[in-house]
Amino acid sequence: MNKKNLAIGLGLVILAGLAAYAVWRWRASGFAWRDVVAALAHVNWSWLAAGMALVLATYVGRALRWEIMIRPIRTDASLWRIFTATAIGFTAVVLFGRAGEAVRPYLIAKKENVTFSSQIAAWVLERILDLMMILLIFGIALTQVSSSAIQPGPRARVALEAGGYTAGITGALSLALLIALRQFHGRARERLLEWLSFLPERILLRVRKVVTSFEAGMQSTRSGWFTLLLVIYTVIEWVMIAAAFFCVCRAFPATARLGLADVVILLGFVAFGSAVQIPGVGGGMQIATVLVLTEFFGVGLGAATAIALVLWIVSFVLIVPLGLGLAFHEGIHWRNLRHLEPETEGTSA
Repeated sequence: MNKKNLAIGLGLVILAGLAAYAVWRWRASGFAWRDVVAALAHVNWSWLAAGMALVLATYVGRALRWEIMIRPIRTDASLWRIFTATAIGFTAVVLFGRAGEAVRPYLIAKKENVTFSSQIAAWVLERILDLMMILLIFGIALTQVSSSAIQPGPRARVALEAGGYTAGITGALSLALLIALRQFHGRARERLLEWLSFLPERILLRVRKVVTSFEAGMQSTRSGWFTLLLVIYTVIEWVMIAAAFFCVCRAFPATARLGLADVVILLGFVAFGSAVQIPGVGGGMQIATVLVLTEFFGVGLGAATAIALVLWIVSFVLIVPLGLGLAFHEGIHWRNLRHLEPETEGTSA
């Protein structure tokens, strides 16, 4: 079993354990679907609409950030084409799970006539930026537990605050990695290829091609101005996500009392839970939302389940109709997207 399968298996085991715990809590607390329906019936639609608008705006923000990353190798990149690929790509993630992650860089590479490897590099850079923000926000929020609605015991408080500092430090390390990637060119590339010189010539030539394309995708990090723009766009992106979560929480009477620190703590746990996703139905996000709302904030199980369902729909499913419409307009066949060939390369500009 390779490391990837081991990680997936471990994630599924954790998800199964959390699901079992959630089911046990449902039974122990006398869970009833009528409580979920009642919570949904009292939604404040003005707050919910604001949250939905903010989430849709984040996809435009992601396209703007990707345009910055591709600018060094494609100065005339189209924001509309990148946004189209972004909407279709996130739709693929909802439909196919993490297997759909490659759709967005593949479509952008094809539309902008650049190499697939360079866009995989851009995707890696995006993941680093997002991880940095998740960890920093989560870390800051957990260190402020004492001023939130969470009422843990002394030991739990210490554990949460320690986790906050750990997350914050890890976020800082992600920033350091981002800075280190700026040095991945020239001599660093040649040194890597020297280490791999034992490979057969045919394979080494292919590795050189991929590494060169990957380096091209990282060119934006070598410009101080571009790097600053990427960080600014990332901060704005996550401020909008946090604001969307705040609006959704305000839309439900059970969570309308939660402050900004509480919402950010919820966002942090949900972001980690989203790493485990079952195609079409989510999974980790909903479970994380229910557990955090019931265990930390004392929300009733029925209301927590309703909020988890709405958060999942707003955060993930909301883009699906638009993504499907754009894919249909462009004549894209989903069966082909599900089985992408990683070796597909565009022609570099």
